[in-house]
Amino acid sequence: MTILITGSTGLVGSRLLQRLLEAGYDCRAMVRGGRPKPAGAHAVEGDLFDTESLARAVEGVTAIIHLAAVFRTGDEALIWKSNFDGARNLMAAASAHAPHARFILASTSNVYDKSQARPGCESDAVAPTQAYPASKVAAERALCESGLTWTVVRFPFVYGDGDGHLEELPAHLLSANWHPAMRMSTIHHRDIATAMVLALDGKFDGHVVNIADDVPASMLDLIALSRGEMTASARPLAEPWAMQVDTALARSLGFRPTIRTVFHAAEQQLL
Repeated sequence: MTILITGSTGLVGSRLLQRLLEAGYDCRAMVRGGRPKPAGAHAVEGDLFDTESLARAVEGVTAIIHLAAVFRTGDEALIWKSNFDGARNLMAAASAHAPHARFILASTSNVYDKSQARPGCESDAVAPTQAYPASKVAAERALCESGLTWTVVRFPFVYGDGDGHLEELPAHLLSANWHPAMRMSTIHHRDIATAMVLALDGKFDGHVVNIADDVPASMLDLIALSRGEMTASARPLAEPWAMQVDTALARSLGFRPTIRTVFHAAEQQLL
């Protein structure tokens, strides 16, 4: 099995790539010209807006894991161009040059409505207004209609492996106005790999799938784990299910997180 991975030098991609290599997969990492090439993988220069390079990148692959995305910017046009147009270009290249390849798209749990009446479920109607989740929903729909063998994996808050993501939370306390009792679904990098192996094996074919640790963590606990400080509060929590996802479908398809909670990760020194 030859796997093409986009976004292989990013926060998620770099860690996933190494785990797949260690598991014995033949990995092809698509990198833009002039960017560092990941060790251990066959690097191929490519750009989501260069059709010739995409054709070379997908040729002969049996699976594509599309992780490349833009979200930490106020430039909404760039977000839409990268996450929607770029994804469609890669789908078109796969359809033309690797039509039997399995296409796995990384998406986000931010697609769910914060005022939802329960943890976000894959069958829920989604219509986010922010550019990043909206562009991801558009890419999901394009993939479902592409004719390819497809899977969409929605990630919640990603942490672990010293990525610094958890440590960034205290800096957002004032602007985000988080309630300390708000609970958030999380996923360790190790279990992104757990889910992706299942997807590569075809267990998630034709599904949009939420993945997450066993138990969501409260914001009060997450801030404490990141060595920040947050004032406790007993005021009512207006949106009790915001940022939480239902993982029943993933579990029915064989997913079991190896890192059960953020506390388990801390105990094992895997933060």
